[in-house]
Amino acid sequence: MPTPPADLTYGGYLQLDKVLSAQRPLSNPESHDELQFIIVHQTFELWFKQMIHEVAATFAHLAADRTLEATRLIHRLRTITSCFLPALKVIETMVPSHFLQFRDLLMPASGFQSWQFRELEYACGLRDERYIKMFEGSPAVQKALRERAAKPSLWDAVVGHLGRSGFKVATEAEQRTAVVAVYKDDTKNDLRALCEALIEYDEEFSLYREHHVRMAERMIGRKAGTGEKVAVQTLGYAGPMGSHGVEYLRSTLDKRFFPTLWAARTEM
Repeated sequence: MPTPPADLTYGGYLQLDKVLSAQRPLSNPESHDELQFIIVHQTFELWFKQMIHEVAATFAHLAADRTLEATRLIHRLRTITSCFLPALKVIETMVPSHFLQFRDLLMPASGFQSWQFRELEYACGLRDERYIKMFEGSPAVQKALRERAAKPSLWDAVVGHLGRSGFKVATEAEQRTAVVAVYKDDTKNDLRALCEALIEYDEEFSLYREHHVRMAERMIGRKAGTGEKVAVQTLGYAGPMGSHGVEYLRSTLDKRFFPTLWAARTEM
C-alpha cells in the first residue's frame, strides 16, 4: 500500500484550493444567487462522475456473477440520485427575478450539454446518439460517448447474468418471463433483490426528471432554454430537443432505463 505524504492535510487531500477556486460567477457582485447556482451544478457533475464510476464497477460484478456486490452498488446509485432532489430544492430558494439577473449571461451554455449525464444515460440504456453532435468542439468527448453507446448497457449486463443463472433471455419477451419467474421463486431472492434495486434506481431517476421540470417551470415559465441556439445549430432543428426549456424536459419524463422490468409488472 502506498505511503501517504507525511505533511498530508485535509485540504491537501481534497485539493480544496482547486475546488474552492472553481466558482467564477459571471455577474459577480451584482447577483447574490449565481454562486449557489454554480455550486449546485458542479455538485451534480461530481455525482455524475461518481455514478459513472459505480456503473463501471457494477458491470464488472455482473460479468463475474457477483449478484450481491452488483446489487449493493445499484443501491448506491439510487442513493446518490436521491441527493438530486434536495439539490434542486436549493436552486428553488431563488426567486425568478433573481435568477434572471444572471441567466442571460449563461447563453449558450446549458445543462443540456452535460456530457457526463449523457454518458450515464448511455451506460444505463438510453441511446439517443443525436446528443453526440452537440460536442463537435470536443473530439475526446464525442469519442467517449460513441464508445459508450457501442458497448452493452447495464440492462444487457443484467440479462447476461440472468442467462448464466439458467433463464432464457434471447428475446425481450423471454426477458420479461425471466423477471416474472425470479419474482415468483423464493429461492431466487438474490436476483429478486437485484431487480428491485434496479427499478428503485430507475424510479428515483424518474422522480428527479419530474422535479427538474417543476423547478424549471417555476424559474423560467415557458421561456426557451439557454441552450436553444446550440440545440438548433448542432441538432439541426428546434423541436423538443431544446427550443423550449420546459417542453424539452417534459419530453424526457417517460424515459426508463429498464423498461423490461416495468413491463414485467403487468405479467405478474
